Amino acid sequence: MGITIVTLCTGNAARSVMSGLMLEAVRPDLDVVTTGTHVVDGQIMSWRTREALAGLGLTNPAHRSTQAHPHHLDGADLVLAMAAEHVGWIRRTHPAAAGRTATIKRLVRDLPEGPLPLVDRLAALHLDPVEVEDWEDVRDPAGGEIEDYVAVAEELHGLVAELGPRL
Repeated sequence: MGITIVTLCTGNAARSVMSGLMLEAVRPDLDVVTTGTHVVDGQIMSWRTREALAGLGLTNPAHRSTQAHPHHLDGADLVLAMAAEHVGWIRRTHPAAAGRTATIKRLVRDLPEGPLPLVDRLAALHLDPVEVEDWEDVRDPAGGEIEDYVAVAEELHGLVAELGPRL
């Protein structure tokens, strides 16, 4: 069975969608699910998200927003959060997944490379009690201009390029 990664942001409309699509491009062997903490299920991707992704040669016309549910989180090897608020949400609503949940920026900084399996490397980080700090947030572009979405897409592209091979 492969590795399942759940990407998590607020509305499942920008950051989690972008990082999920980027992970799939870098690591097609991963099972990637994109979700959000406060979602209107079934919404299409915004044109700004679509344009920002297109600028990186990525597309997902079939995307529909999805609320994170226990069935997503219980089977995930990693819940990849975009900000501290998402880690907090997991800790409050799905505490069983807290030890497998971290921000993308923390993992880029702290996740060692193999040879141990991902689950063991995550366990060694003792993520559930870690205080999440402001530097870990990928800024939410919601309500911003296209330039804001492009900047977030470029930031996530660099983060995924660093993290993907270590997963």
